[in-house]
Amino acid sequence: MIQTRISRPGDIPAQRELWKLAFGDDGAYVDNFYQSYYRPERVLVLEEDGVVRAMTAWFDTSFAMPGRPSLRAAYLYAVATHPDCRGRGLAGKLLADADNYFRGLGIPAVTTVPAEPSLHKFFGANGFRECFVLAQTQLSPGDLGPVREDCLRPVTPREYGKVRERLLSHMPHISYPEDALAYQAGCCALSGGGLYCGTTRWGPVCLCAEGGEGGLMVIKEVLGSPQSRAIALDQLPQVAPGARWLVRKPLSPGDEGWEKWPFAMLKLLNCRLEDGWDWPTDAYLGLAFD
Repeated sequence: MIQTRISRPGDIPAQRELWKLAFGDDGAYVDNFYQSYYRPERVLVLEEDGVVRAMTAWFDTSFAMPGRPSLRAAYLYAVATHPDCRGRGLAGKLLADADNYFRGLGIPAVTTVPAEPSLHKFFGANGFRECFVLAQTQLSPGDLGPVREDCLRPVTPREYGKVRERLLSHMPHISYPEDALAYQAGCCALSGGGLYCGTTRWGPVCLCAEGGEGGLMVIKEVLGSPQSRAIALDQLPQVAPGARWLVRKPLSPGDEGWEKWPFAMLKLLNCRLEDGWDWPTDAYLGLAFD
């Protein structure tokens, strides 16, 4: 018998095994999720004959759109199937069952960030559409200028969220609750990064840094005016030391030297909403908990 259900604390060892098999994350990274964000209803599991075979966690976010009411949106995270059970349609069933679960909660939208480019096709076959893009580029120490303003300082998840919403208020974007940003802060802290905000003569700026492998530091987002972003990035060696930096930001005109990246996808669960939807193709999700 195959069924999808809300997780139970007793499922955690099986969930952790799936997480490690699917994504290779170490114990501390997974510990951060279970210590800072996990609640049983925030993870759905698919079990076969009483054995957990697939799982997805989810974050309760909002899709904010200027001039329109915000939509409550479930952000799927850590969608994983046991390697021995792949190719049997279990992930598709899990996604369909998750849709029904979210409908029951009155959530009209679901987002996800495919872990690799090939998975955009898989999620597309399960009802998702391209919606969220960003711009990214790589920087080395030689690409950075001298520090002009010592503006960045570590901030709490709550403060980061407030500045982030102010800077994104003009564009369609995913808004994160404080507990999700606290989870991100924990991920950053494990790798020498953090959440930072500051004020420059060109306006406010915020930056999220999380370490990767081989000296790479991922600037998961840098938000602000072009001038304030440039001032903040010159501080990278001080606030987020690395051999090189992968920098992400919202797509904007004049992004010469930046790569446009189809980043995340959206599915609407309300048929009437979908029929009348003027789909944005350049909305911003930004903070993926990858």
